[in-house]
Amino acid sequence: MKAVFNGCVLAESDDIVYVDGNPYFPREAMHAEYFRDSRHTTVCGWKGKARYWDLIVGDRVMTNVAWSYETPKPDAESIRYRFAFYSGKDIIVS
Repeated sequence: MKAVFNGCVLAESDDIVYVDGNPYFPREAMHAEYFRDSRHTTVCGWKGKARYWDLIVGDRVMTNVAWSYETPKPDAESIRYRFAFYSGKDIIVS
């Protein structure tokens, strides 16, 4: 599976875990040069606290495009050290 934005490959892996319909990539699949940490966090009742990244490609910056559960609750352990992308942010995941 590959995540692409504006011709740039953001992540690529055959090791994908699906949770709530979202494909979660392993952290080592992230092309870190396109991302910066975001201060944004959210909390999911069964997964735990999520952290986010902003995307930077050329002069374009999009906030909070990817998220991860660093210390997930027990039922979401399968996505520890993984991240997913928002589908509505012009990132093609296929």
